[in-house]
Amino acid sequence: MNHPVGIDTPIDGAAASTPPMGRAIWAASIGTAFEWYEFALYGSLASVLATQFFSAVDSTTAFVFALLTFAIGFMTRPLGALMFGRIGDMIGRKRTFLVTICLMGISTVAVGCLPTYASVGISAPIALILLRICQGLAAGGEYTGALTYVAEYSPARNRGFNMSWTTAATTAGLLMSFLVIYLARQVSGDGFDTWGWRLPFLGSAILLAISLALRLKMEESPAFQRLRRQKALSSSPIRDAFLNRKNFGRIATAFALCAGMTSMYYMAALYPTYFMTQTLKVDGGTVNTLVLLATAASLPFFPISGWLCDRIGRKPSLCIGYIATALLVLPIFHGLERYANPALAAARVDAPVVLQTDLAHCSLMFNPLGNRRFTSPCDTAKQALAGLGVSYQLVDSRNTTVIRVGDASLNGYDAAGLDDTARKQRAEQFSAALVNVLTANGYPVATGSHDINKPMIFALLVIFLACSVLTVMCIGPALVEMFPTRIRYTSMSVPYNLATGWVGGLLPTVVFAISSQTGNIFSGLWYPIGWCVLSVVVLLVCFEETRDVDIHAEI
Repeated sequence: MNHPVGIDTPIDGAAASTPPMGRAIWAASIGTAFEWYEFALYGSLASVLATQFFSAVDSTTAFVFALLTFAIGFMTRPLGALMFGRIGDMIGRKRTFLVTICLMGISTVAVGCLPTYASVGISAPIALILLRICQGLAAGGEYTGALTYVAEYSPARNRGFNMSWTTAATTAGLLMSFLVIYLARQVSGDGFDTWGWRLPFLGSAILLAISLALRLKMEESPAFQRLRRQKALSSSPIRDAFLNRKNFGRIATAFALCAGMTSMYYMAALYPTYFMTQTLKVDGGTVNTLVLLATAASLPFFPISGWLCDRIGRKPSLCIGYIATALLVLPIFHGLERYANPALAAARVDAPVVLQTDLAHCSLMFNPLGNRRFTSPCDTAKQALAGLGVSYQLVDSRNTTVIRVGDASLNGYDAAGLDDTARKQRAEQFSAALVNVLTANGYPVATGSHDINKPMIFALLVIFLACSVLTVMCIGPALVEMFPTRIRYTSMSVPYNLATGWVGGLLPTVVFAISSQTGNIFSGLWYPIGWCVLSVVVLLVCFEETRDVDIHAEI
């Protein structure tokens, strides 16, 4: 663990000047943990921010907007990967780290200072989106750069284990965000939704100062120093990475592998919070506590997974992780419903909800721009049901729209011709009437903490996280070992961030939208399963084992 260089023998006499392995891991990992803390805050507070910045639309659309704003930060990560990957391959890993941490920290503190929609109108969500873009650019160059840095220090025999600490730092950052949100809830009490949500963002100023101090003391990676002395650095990393057919094939393979990894990790680490608060109507504080504890319990699985992939190889470890998580998705979320809101699970069986409507007049409920108006009886009924997190069955019925709950029924309404104010009032009236019908048939409006089987929820979350950690941990060494040093930062950053941005970042939005469209709260879960299946196929067909590859040789 204290071997001083990135490979087993000195590099051009540079070994004597390089810091111990432990210091390299510490410097990369601490900054990564802080950066992921900052980036994760928005995802954890999406439901609260929806009410603060998107209050001009109905609650369901507001939440979708909030998820899309969360996704924007992820969607801009590939651009950040191109920008900072190029910088990292041309001028060094350390300098790139300093830029990314400053950009992320300043943007996060600024979110905590933003006025709400009620104060300044449309300017508030626009400013929030711009700051999320800055966060996304910074994140695009952060994590893969940290992995590259640690890998280029590490002996080959322990590379997976050494990199596991940097990978664990991303989850430690998520854990830190959950903990700070929990403390902010305790401090602000009932005022959390109005002003307490700002505290975790403003607290990022302290973390920024600590991260910056640590990264200023970092040494450049010995592998990069060797290339610089030999004047072998790439003058155009983007061209060399993408116009080389063989390397482009590796990039495509890396993207496919990362897509399954990121879809399952976000389903395990982030989506349970949305699912339990928005769909199962569990108190946010309770959910945050359970997710906090489960995330903490999952941390030991990172070094275990790193050790395992050093022993049996990257390919077998990834295969086990993909298959296990794909098989667990549906059972885990059905279990969350059963143990988080048993009354809801029982009501779905005893008094199933059926929406009888003319399917020809049902719209696609996905409304990312917020410029569509859902006015048909089918659409207004769907919006009301989705807003209450109720699963239902769609039945085609001409010229009538009726929601049937057991033996009770509620006629739908047509909102065409109503102005915005009248439409909103009518929607609220219809939702209230629907709540009365549902409540009379055993559907709970909210879940009391005494109804929740917390040990079982904790166990389900830990099991799911443990399996997803195996793929998250093993993908890092596999990516590093796939690409040559001179274009490694760029080559691995782009596919990783394209997958985490466009697959992982959009995951909560797409899953939520699919469930809203179909009426089944579990139907959206097939989306991440599909990506995971793709990853398994590519892994078996296209990926060659990389455990024993010399990462300092030009491939």
